[in-house]
Amino acid sequence: MNFERVLSEALPLLFEGIRLTVVISLVSLVLGVVIGFISCLLSRSKFWIFRFISGFYIWIIRGTPMIVQAFIVYFGMPQLIQEFFDPGFRLTATTAGIITLSLNAGAYLSEIFRGGLSAVSKGQTEAARSLGMTPVHTMFKVVLPQALKVAIPSMVNQFIITVKDTSILSAIGMAEIVNKAKVYVGSSYEFFATYFTVAIFYLIVTSILMLLSNFVEKRLNYERKNNS
Repeated sequence: MNFERVLSEALPLLFEGIRLTVVISLVSLVLGVVIGFISCLLSRSKFWIFRFISGFYIWIIRGTPMIVQAFIVYFGMPQLIQEFFDPGFRLTATTAGIITLSLNAGAYLSEIFRGGLSAVSKGQTEAARSLGMTPVHTMFKVVLPQALKVAIPSMVNQFIITVKDTSILSAIGMAEIVNKAKVYVGSSYEFFATYFTVAIFYLIVTSILMLLSNFVEKRLNYERKNNS
């Protein structure tokens, strides 16, 4: 358990991994928010086919382990595309990881957005429509801002989960921090010190997000008290 050796030898490698972890998490979360919002709108559509698509997507993602989803995206999807469309198609581990994380986060964020929209009373919508606002303006000017206030704490919690879920993607060879740690451990056999350092990195990142979540929640509670 030579922490000094690990800090001197593995730290540059681990910093590369944590940088990729943060970048992939941010990109996946942005895409996940977009996917989740679209899925949420589909789930509230008047057309059954759109509701079915949203429900089927959420059912598949929430009902299967993320590591299986990563294997399907990284190994299965290229094979399918090579078979029917492009024999030379390839997918990098990083791209596959972003796709997997985005789809996974999107399914859970869809349910979070749906809960936030459901928390806004129908009277708000009816009042906006009575003032001559279109359905689109009503959604983006009246309903969505109120729904986001309800959904933000849960969204931040999902962001924390997504950051931690990046560790699963080491299984497909994505060069995030856990993968980098495995490479170093393979040559140094410093298991405890290396993985303990990785845990500290994750704790720092997730703790920042937890503090952000607490700040946002307190701010929203303060605004509700002042507005009540």
